[in-house]
Amino acid sequence: MSDKVRVGVIGVGNMGTGHIQNWLKGRMPEIEITAAADIDPARLEAAKEMIPGIACFDTATDLIHSGTVDAVIVATPHYFHPPIAIEALKAGLHVMSEKPAGVYTRQVRELIEVAEKSDKTYAIMFNQRTNSVYRKVRELVQSGEYGEIRRVSWIITDWFRTQSYYDSGAWRATWAGEGGGVMLNQCPHQLDLWQWICGMPVKIRAVCKEGLWHDVEVEDDVTVYAEYANGATGTFITTTGDCPGDNRLEITLDRAQILCEYNRKLNQFEIWMYELNMPVSQFIKESDKGFQKLEGKWTQVSHDGRNEQHAGVMNAFAAHILRGEPLVAEGKEGINGLTISNAAFLSSWLDQPVTLPIDEDLYWEMLQKKIAGSRYKKHVSAHVETDMSGTF
Repeated sequence: MSDKVRVGVIGVGNMGTGHIQNWLKGRMPEIEITAAADIDPARLEAAKEMIPGIACFDTATDLIHSGTVDAVIVATPHYFHPPIAIEALKAGLHVMSEKPAGVYTRQVRELIEVAEKSDKTYAIMFNQRTNSVYRKVRELVQSGEYGEIRRVSWIITDWFRTQSYYDSGAWRATWAGEGGGVMLNQCPHQLDLWQWICGMPVKIRAVCKEGLWHDVEVEDDVTVYAEYANGATGTFITTTGDCPGDNRLEITLDRAQILCEYNRKLNQFEIWMYELNMPVSQFIKESDKGFQKLEGKWTQVSHDGRNEQHAGVMNAFAAHILRGEPLVAEGKEGINGLTISNAAFLSSWLDQPVTLPIDEDLYWEMLQKKIAGSRYKKHVSAHVETDMSGTF
């Protein structure tokens, strides 16, 4: 086997271009970008300017079957991630998919089944898993040293967007073009981190406000309430309408409280932990004083500071292909965060709680009704293999 993996970028929009730039800066030493695909000729010309001699194709299919690559990065609009990944895997290529894994879990489940039958690698670009802050928080929670989760709350409202942002592309913030709003575009990383750190909930109740702050047809303000198998509860609040907004993750365990928050003055995330002197579940039962508070102490939690982001995920992808080293995120894990967002939509549409796993057929049917009334008139399923005009 070669000492480098030949990679083709499918979709030369913002994300595809970002991967190319990371490679040009020498951040991916075991990768060689040899091809690009996009239906927009201007984007292919841009790829040629960045990488003289790169093989260019105006469809994903042509690139996949060109023989010029060992692997592809799928950086197209959301609906096209699964069908392009499926075609590439069936053609014997390794696949790195941008987030989200897809728009609806039924589609992603089909992709996972194809990947499991393949001997090729299917991975997903959950680059926030490389962030030392979230790695440390997960380590603390998963260690079991501080007991089970009792409550988790994530307020992630610093996604502010203007109307101009949504007006920048006909596909943006439409059910037919994008499949959702803040939950599908801005929050897949946080939804993944939420379940990666705390595990999957068993029930979801959500209110997804569509077009509350912007002239859009999809959700731009969301409040999710979750329940876990052990009785713990969680909330996830997000919007693109708050300014300046906040990013605060708080996890209450039986023997500690973890606070992960962005410090604007220092321009960095910090982790603080209040470690209790004994488990709160024990103290509640044993204390003979009704108003007594359980004592403990606050400490700032250190971490290794590494934050390799997209290049780190791609380097792990190459190392896995070349030497079998661990991936940052296996592709099949992409269905977890998507399950939460699908459940949130379904709960909001039905105006009732939903249990996990969700009724995937019902979700599909209700999504089709949303698509039928969408402003974005292009029929998504008819173009899934070739249409990359909406890359972001």
